[in-house]
Amino acid sequence: MELRGYQREAVNAIYRYFEKNKGNPLIVCPTASGKSFIMAAFIREVLEAWSDQRIMVLTHVKELIQQNYMELTRHWTLAPAGIYSAGLNRREAQAQVLFAGIQSVHSRAEELQSFDLIMIDECHLVPRKSDTMYRRFLGDMHAINEDVKIIGLTATHYRLDSGLLTDGDSRIFTDIAYEVPVKRLINEGFLSPLVTKAPNTTLDVSGVHTRGGEFINSELQNAVDQADTNRAAVREIIHYGKDRKSWLIFCTGVQHAYNVRDALRERNIVAETVTGETNAMERDYILEGFKSGKIRAITNCDILTTGFNAPNTDLLGILRPTQSTGLYVQIAGRGMRIAPGKENCLVLDFAGNIERHGPIDMVQPRGKKEKGNGKAVVKTCPDCRSVVFAGCKCCPDCGHVFPQHVVQINPEASSEMIISDERPFLVDVDRICYHRHEKVGKPDSLRVDYHCGLVVYSEWICLEHTGYAQRTARNWWSRHGGDQTVVTVSQALSVAQHLKAPMQIMVRQDGNFWRVMRHQFKTNESPPVSVDEDWLDEECEPVEEEEAPF
Repeated sequence: MELRGYQREAVNAIYRYFEKNKGNPLIVCPTASGKSFIMAAFIREVLEAWSDQRIMVLTHVKELIQQNYMELTRHWTLAPAGIYSAGLNRREAQAQVLFAGIQSVHSRAEELQSFDLIMIDECHLVPRKSDTMYRRFLGDMHAINEDVKIIGLTATHYRLDSGLLTDGDSRIFTDIAYEVPVKRLINEGFLSPLVTKAPNTTLDVSGVHTRGGEFINSELQNAVDQADTNRAAVREIIHYGKDRKSWLIFCTGVQHAYNVRDALRERNIVAETVTGETNAMERDYILEGFKSGKIRAITNCDILTTGFNAPNTDLLGILRPTQSTGLYVQIAGRGMRIAPGKENCLVLDFAGNIERHGPIDMVQPRGKKEKGNGKAVVKTCPDCRSVVFAGCKCCPDCGHVFPQHVVQINPEASSEMIISDERPFLVDVDRICYHRHEKVGKPDSLRVDYHCGLVVYSEWICLEHTGYAQRTARNWWSRHGGDQTVVTVSQALSVAQHLKAPMQIMVRQDGNFWRVMRHQFKTNESPPVSVDEDWLDEECEPVEEEEAPF
């Protein structure tokens, strides 16, 4: 099984994690990055090295169960694998590698017996509450084998009701073992770029209340599902999508999905609807028709946000306002699979989610008790309708020059607002970690990780190198208040907690790397700092001295 570079890094990260830790790690990879293949490769390697291990892959929908099972057996014909799923009419409880649906196994721990490893796909769906199918089942599995290891895989490692999966006393997952950025996979050609235009039609949710951090669904449907609004949105979808082949449209409810479908059909668009009420045979027929190009548009309500694999999707119509960062990112991910002839996927956000949450590679989800700071600072080009940050002076798509008075000290942005651009911008630093970085054939260096929301930016301080790299490192060390007698990485790590810690950094993307351009310090304020003397960054991109992002 030949893995892509980042997939190999993810598998290696699991091994390294369990060499030093006893927790339950997360592997965070964007939608369409091949999590099924990562799991398949890891499972095969584990069983080839330790043939007595028993592994379960647990998820919530039959499509994902089958997809994960097929990924393993496609590349390992003799895999000792089975399925336990009522929806797939298979209950192979004694399989060494069992692909299971939580609805089918949640009360069957005694029948299934002991597992050494449980991998949970789409693990952001695991609630924190103890009285749930997932939590009861995992508790039963732990009672049978107290050494069972749990690994979570997800594209969105946070929940609307509780924030990051690794935070809080009731968490299941303790650490992020590996995370690969969306922008890296786009730059390497493994994901399709997302582009966006601001539609003229917008959904008014000003009168809709929230409960548990999300819009109240009944109020949301009443506010959004208006005949004139649906027709106006459809007109814009048809206008912008005239050269696009496969439109996936997200709606607020079942009736809304049917109403939008009917508005499409009125304009002679071949359109179908998938909801939770659609029977299995009809659903399969519709989805296959969409993938084959026979059906141009599908409207849906909370059905095709996870586990739906249609690489040909080249337009997303979002008529589903949400306060959930995870749902927003999952919806956007439906358009990121690559396909022959597909240059990008157009996102038409009628719901204001881009403004509400920001670019999908820079979102900062909140816990349920936290309040947002209002809409992201964005604006729309009046000439071409591209969405850009408010600080953008000139539209990158059409060249429109914005009036001077709208310029703000904010991140400059791309016309592809749903993915951040490559110009410098300031980000808040939540915490800083110092590590030793080892590279074969090179002196050790000090790696500084700045944790900014869900993104980690790094820079390498080459104290033990020579020439320009060393001079730059000495200057960095001095600006951060370091003792000039420190000349080695070991010495630096021993005093790193006493360095000045910036509250903000200015960063810019340079190819596959992020460069930290500037540090913003505040008197008597600094983020938390930690030091890891033993950390070894084997999964990082190789960085030559002249490439180190100082």
